[in-house]
Amino acid sequence: MTPRRLLLLGGTTEALALAERLAGDSRLEVISSLAGRTVAHRLPPGRVRVGGFGGVAGLKAFLDAEKIGLVIDATHPFAAAISRHAASACAEAKVPRLQVLRPAWQPEPGDHWIPVPTMVAAAAALPDLARVAFLAIGRQELAIFAGLKTVRLVVRMVDAPAQPLPLENATMILARGPYGIASEEALFTEHGIEVVVSKNSGGDATIAKLTAARRRGLPVVMIQRPEAPGGDHVETVAGALAWLKAQ
Repeated sequence: MTPRRLLLLGGTTEALALAERLAGDSRLEVISSLAGRTVAHRLPPGRVRVGGFGGVAGLKAFLDAEKIGLVIDATHPFAAAISRHAASACAEAKVPRLQVLRPAWQPEPGDHWIPVPTMVAAAAALPDLARVAFLAIGRQELAIFAGLKTVRLVVRMVDAPAQPLPLENATMILARGPYGIASEEALFTEHGIEVVVSKNSGGDATIAKLTAARRRGLPVVMIQRPEAPGGDHVETVAGALAWLKAQ
């Protein structure tokens, strides 16, 4: 039997776990696609491609050229563009698509979250909250915070940027999760952090900063997720495997 080709849009722990679970399944040929914005800590097994597709048209062309029979979108909850493109391209190509979307974090007793809809709103909120802010948001949107003159920024990212940070008053920390609560508290103490800025990514790898903020009584500016496209959704790798079985 000819294996069915599955395009796995990845870059998350869920995508890696799914690729590893599917390795060796003779019914599927898995192609993992990574955006390439960070250096992968561990590549998934099987065929891997890196880079964008060129919008909806480019992704549709890839689906057609590679004779893709199934698509699983297991990208980051904030990777809104590729999720939208996948939904549109799969609809045009009539390819079944599933999105794996881990549950969002929910505030717990003692949390002081300040929900904001966008990164721009997060930057606007900071001057009234603190003099030192911890940005745990990656590097793609740091320029939005460039205009802040009264707030010192502590920025954590996985890989060193190719160009200098677009910020005048910033300290850069290079680290890869998962992070521990004790180390997060130590980081807050060392740098005098007074507020944390975070995307509501969900998952366990970076949740320690929220626990540390709760323990320290620090406010968290929490950027809400973009709306996911319609279609089939699951929250876990197990759910994705069940969906595949049904296909």
